[in-house]
Amino acid sequence: MATDIGRLLTAMLTPFKSDGSVDYEAAEKLAVLLVADGSDGVVVSGTTGESPALSDDEKIELLKAIKKAIPRHSVVAGTGSNDTHHSVKLSERAMKAGADALLAVVPYYNKPPQEGMYQHFKAISEVGPTIMYNIQGRTAINMSAATTLRCAQLPGVIGVKEASGDMDQIGLVCAGKPEHFKVWSGDDSWTLPLLAVGGDGVICVVSHIAGRAMKRMIEAHDQADNQTAMKIHQGLLPVIKTLMTTAANPVPIKSVINAMGFPAGPFRLPLVPLTDDQLKSVMQTVREAGNLITFKTGVKVA
Repeated sequence: MATDIGRLLTAMLTPFKSDGSVDYEAAEKLAVLLVADGSDGVVVSGTTGESPALSDDEKIELLKAIKKAIPRHSVVAGTGSNDTHHSVKLSERAMKAGADALLAVVPYYNKPPQEGMYQHFKAISEVGPTIMYNIQGRTAINMSAATTLRCAQLPGVIGVKEASGDMDQIGLVCAGKPEHFKVWSGDDSWTLPLLAVGGDGVICVVSHIAGRAMKRMIEAHDQADNQTAMKIHQGLLPVIKTLMTTAANPVPIKSVINAMGFPAGPFRLPLVPLTDDQLKSVMQTVREAGNLITFKTGVKVA
């Protein structure tokens, strides 16, 4: 199953209105801004989109709205959970609603064995093109390189978002994968190292505000322009680290987007905003990145 999803995908936040309801109009506008700034597409209802606090109906409506706003760009739907049956049913709804692909996380909390992971992704991939998401920091269990490569042989599995934090594992996956299978970084700061070992791109958070720079870094690597790629990586690294360490994602990036003038709105509990001091510190780091930050709020929805 050959599906060209793109190399730079933004893991998009979910805007909310002041009453806590999903702001679908703001979501459409944000998606347009992101692709205008360099993203090949977006992932909706992922971790950055506060997926644990969204209902299935909200996830589907969000997908429909964003696909309508950016019909020529990839829209990947987060449909994974720790219940295979639920994930399959939500995936079926997402594909009917226009998703270009599905993003499914390794099942969390119930800590399945490697065989359970394989069967989980096999079931989802029979619904539509599936990107697996390996992030032990949130699931409490790692999907091994061997299991990843086994899943890569399934016709419906098109790639993996790798956030294992283990470059040796990522390198083994890149070395052993079939040609059609893509490897995206799940950690923004690991994008350039992942490209160096044979990976394809990144499913990104910092691209909310620095999409053009991330795109240029990928292009520079392809062109063997190592100095440019290195400078962009080094310039964005402080921003990436503050977005990931000041508080749990997506609290910092959503706070930044709000501070930059886009109405991303509040959070749903149990997430809460940054303190004033935290926001001040994060925004100072963002300002220090200078012209690497290219997010603009004035692009009109086409």
